[in-house]
Amino acid sequence: MDSKLRLIQQSLNTRYSEWIREALDDLPDNFTITDPSISGHPIVFASRGFLKMSRYSREEVIGQNGKIFQGPKTNPRTVMEIREAIREERGVEVSLLNYRKDGTPFWMLFHMRPVFGKEDGRVIHFVAVQVPISTKQRRNGGVSLSEDGSGLNEVVFGSCRKEVDSDSLLELRRVLSLDSGSKVLDIEETCKASDFEERRAATAFNNILSVLTHCSELTGRLVCGKRCSVPGAGYVSSSLNISLGRIKQSFVLIDPHLPDMLIVYASDAFLRLTGYDRHEVLGHNFRVLNGVDTDTSTLHQIKESIQTEQACTVRILSYRKDKSSFWNCLHLSPVRNASGKIAYFVGVQIEDDCKNRDGHGLSPEMRQLSAVGAVKVAVRTSSISAGSSKS
Repeated sequence: MDSKLRLIQQSLNTRYSEWIREALDDLPDNFTITDPSISGHPIVFASRGFLKMSRYSREEVIGQNGKIFQGPKTNPRTVMEIREAIREERGVEVSLLNYRKDGTPFWMLFHMRPVFGKEDGRVIHFVAVQVPISTKQRRNGGVSLSEDGSGLNEVVFGSCRKEVDSDSLLELRRVLSLDSGSKVLDIEETCKASDFEERRAATAFNNILSVLTHCSELTGRLVCGKRCSVPGAGYVSSSLNISLGRIKQSFVLIDPHLPDMLIVYASDAFLRLTGYDRHEVLGHNFRVLNGVDTDTSTLHQIKESIQTEQACTVRILSYRKDKSSFWNCLHLSPVRNASGKIAYFVGVQIEDDCKNRDGHGLSPEMRQLSAVGAVKVAVRTSSISAGSSKS
């Protein structure tokens, strides 16, 4: 967990200035920021307003994803709509039934948009603004019920409500609730946000983006709310990032179509093994792991396998960021997209000192082949989805 928390910290620290969290905390809005490049697409920031609304602590939220706020009555179609927007790297605005920490449901307007890196057009983060939808009114035999039941006091009893004892009021609430066949808070029907709530969500996102933009200008790693440049051949989509993040092995994706065959994806396990931060690896050649005693003939064998589009397995001396060396059992394999063309090469690393069976009884070779298979499925599925969304 420590390594994942380190990645979560780096998610903001490597892109924005050091006071980014303080600046975001000054905003009054309810929102979360997630990072699709980290395994599980976790929350990397949650505002004070959001924590107050959901009744979770920051420690309970950071590192989790939106699933923890869903419950038995959360509409799965709405969740799928959000996932589809993430896959297509676009904004989405839906009414969503979420649950607080104590299990109470509440309707909110969920307004999510991607934030892009200005230099390469990649999705850096998703910002999700949550605006509580004002109490929904529901008619029951001429009586309007609200989430807290206050409609009974005003509409039924009016100015005479002081003459009615509290037991009668509670009994009437109970009868009307039973008659409706559901709780006083209607969670069966989708709540629609008002125009004011929609404007409030859009304004909140613009305020958040303004803070992110300003803090990115201070580091020179600029972000923007719209894709400022067309992603190049080495671009890995958010949906593929999320799919690859579920694979627990140490591996990298190399794009053979880029000059110098650059790394375009590095798994969390690879970062733990080598000690590098993600931004120190992406956009660099695999030579980043080479050192003074790395065997050149083995490097030539790796290069030759890429040129001939063949898989290979080698044992090579690699170096971590701190310059310590380790024997790297590297398996390299081509990865094809849905049309059968080679899209990437995947390199799966297992440290030689750890060359034994894992907790599931799998040999290192089987673990490598398992990781390669999972990567191939993720890439193929992503390319099929991308093709269908364009058609």
